[in-house]
Amino acid sequence: MKLFDVLKVAWKSLASNKLRSLLTMLGVIIGVAAVIIMVAVSAGTEAAIANQINGLGANLVFVMSSFSQGGARGMMGAPSGGLVYDDVAAIAESIPHVAGVSVEQTTSQTLKFNDVVLDDVTVLGTTPDFPTVREIEVDEGRFVTALELDRSSKVVILGSTIAEEMFGETDPIGQKLTVGTQKLTVVGIMEEKGLVSGVDYDARVYVPITLVFDKYESQGPFARVSGDQVRQIYVTAESKDYIDDVILQIKLLLAKRHDVTLDEPDFQISTQEDIIETQQSTTASFRVLLGWVAGVSLIVGGIGIMNIMLVSVTERTREIGIRQAVGATPHDVRMQFLTEALILSLIGGILGVLFGIVGSWLFGRFGDMPTVVSPASTILAFCSSAAVGILFGFLPANKAAQLDPIVALRHE
Repeated sequence: MKLFDVLKVAWKSLASNKLRSLLTMLGVIIGVAAVIIMVAVSAGTEAAIANQINGLGANLVFVMSSFSQGGARGMMGAPSGGLVYDDVAAIAESIPHVAGVSVEQTTSQTLKFNDVVLDDVTVLGTTPDFPTVREIEVDEGRFVTALELDRSSKVVILGSTIAEEMFGETDPIGQKLTVGTQKLTVVGIMEEKGLVSGVDYDARVYVPITLVFDKYESQGPFARVSGDQVRQIYVTAESKDYIDDVILQIKLLLAKRHDVTLDEPDFQISTQEDIIETQQSTTASFRVLLGWVAGVSLIVGGIGIMNIMLVSVTERTREIGIRQAVGATPHDVRMQFLTEALILSLIGGILGVLFGIVGSWLFGRFGDMPTVVSPASTILAFCSSAAVGILFGFLPANKAAQLDPIVALRHE
């Protein structure tokens, strides 16, 4: 029996029971669509996390405090187990191929201007390189200068949201704003940046970090001797080609300054790529889990195909007997029913792919999380639907092929 004839007979049989065929395909449609949508959600989440991390700044190196078991305290170094503010200047002056170095120290204060009061506003003490390192521009006015940093000048730069809430239509530049117990002069407004890794950059104000040390977060009478401690230093390399060299130079410099060994440092260094890889490993495991959960729908759809085909074999037993009586071989009968199961699964797979792509788009368009449709997941889901049709269609097809022609002809 020729392939064209097999396809023609199989299609005619399925078309004669349109509703049953559609309901049989429903499980495969849902399964394929579920695989595509779930993988798209996972991939979209992964891409969003990577974008947020990259939004922190380009070619960024994170230098963080940690505790070592050894390490001496020195006048020019840091206490064992931490970074100090002087390390920032040392990195900026000593390490080549560094585009910017910044450090941040936060505190919460109440902001007042005339009758407007905002409680628990994040005050970020930082350095002049902050806009370069964090890839954020000043919209109006200017940022902190090196001279203001050295003098702990009472100046403040507002995030766009804070500027609007505090001053409305009034020009903030030059106005006196009470931050905690200090009156600061507004010298700039940052451009809108929005949320990055859950931090709202527009709802903060920026001041010289030395002002935070002196007026808002005193670290004790010996802070100026041993050094103002900081949690993390941000270093931006000139390009990705220099990141490894910059990291090595920072390790050597800090190990010398802190009097520690590279085997037991009192600091840790990581990059954006390290963070992204960690996040990707987590989301990859989550994506695999979602894929398996969605794959269960495909298996259920395959079981539905097998059940319907078994019912079809029972209903068409006499037809099978007549075909065998006029010359059809068991192979021809097997191929006929296997082709019907394959057609059901392939059509269900095509419709599932269409619904999955549309569903992913709708989820990303109207949902809270972005979606990224992966061609690999689409192809895998479609191929899985074909495999399901062959796997679960083989048993009914084999049962039909093994029917005795005499018994089949007598079947009522």
